[in-house]
Amino acid sequence: MLIDTYGRVATDLRVSLTDRCNLRCTYCMPEEGLQWLAKPDLLSDDEIVRLIRIAVTELGVTEVRFTGGEPLLRPGLVGIVERCAELDPRPRMSLTTNGIGLERTARALRDAGLDRVNVSLDTLRPEVFQAITRRKRHGDVLRGLDAAHTAGLTPVKVNAVLMPGLNDDEAPELLAWALEKGYELRFIEQMPLDAQHGWKRDGMITAGDILASLRTCFTLTPEGEDERGSAPAERWLVDGGPATVGVIASVTRPFCRACDRTRLTADGQVRTCLFAREESDLRGALRSGAPDEEIARLWRLAMWGKKAGSGLDDPSFLQPDRPMSAIGG
Repeated sequence: MLIDTYGRVATDLRVSLTDRCNLRCTYCMPEEGLQWLAKPDLLSDDEIVRLIRIAVTELGVTEVRFTGGEPLLRPGLVGIVERCAELDPRPRMSLTTNGIGLERTARALRDAGLDRVNVSLDTLRPEVFQAITRRKRHGDVLRGLDAAHTAGLTPVKVNAVLMPGLNDDEAPELLAWALEKGYELRFIEQMPLDAQHGWKRDGMITAGDILASLRTCFTLTPEGEDERGSAPAERWLVDGGPATVGVIASVTRPFCRACDRTRLTADGQVRTCLFAREESDLRGALRSGAPDEEIARLWRLAMWGKKAGSGLDDPSFLQPDRPMSAIGG
């Protein structure tokens, strides 16, 4: 198992397939983009599948989430999913995406074995979408969501970040729309993972703000800690249920105590936490010819050193050097 000194066991693997993205969200990267990883630095399709196989068959991982950057930009994505679906035991597989390109790939991904998707969408207003992402692609995301739902990549989950002066008034509107469409909505507090390092705690919309806004239109009842388990989202029944809405409060309500995640960057580094400032290299071991047993040992060693928490509540907290696009969501 991937166990740490606090007794937490990592069964959920987040795999970044690329650091590239076709949006330029203001809370993630500058308008001109970033210096992307060189192709030789990226794990190959074979290397990704091998590491996932080791995680699943040797280390007890049961859930695999493909992330980016934007994972739909990875040319070999469908093949990677198909090969991982053939593993025994077969992991549950999901994808976090901005939804652009999902309209043309949803069916192929479902046929390959993908179970579901999380789609990032912060607003229902095209002009606000353009202000946040610096791109006119709002319609593409909506069509991608429809395609995912039609293809059976369910439950379709929608992730939304609210920001002051842009979309902070949209929480009730987003929830009403998600309920109508049959999507599961998750609000995420803006996290200190922007490339510009411009995040400020006193400028963010908190979980408390989001819930107060939602309660102007809906009755919210806590679903309960037992149902949450290790999931990052606290969930509320909407108007008595069965529909729910979630809030991922990484900053104001950290959930480190029950964390069950391990992360693999697109260039083959293990990260024990989204906010970690240290990484452990698996790519070097892969390319030097290390056997599976040695790679598993290195992975276990990395996880054994996982810290108790993210440190976000510490006044001396420093953002990781990598931005979100280079870590994987």
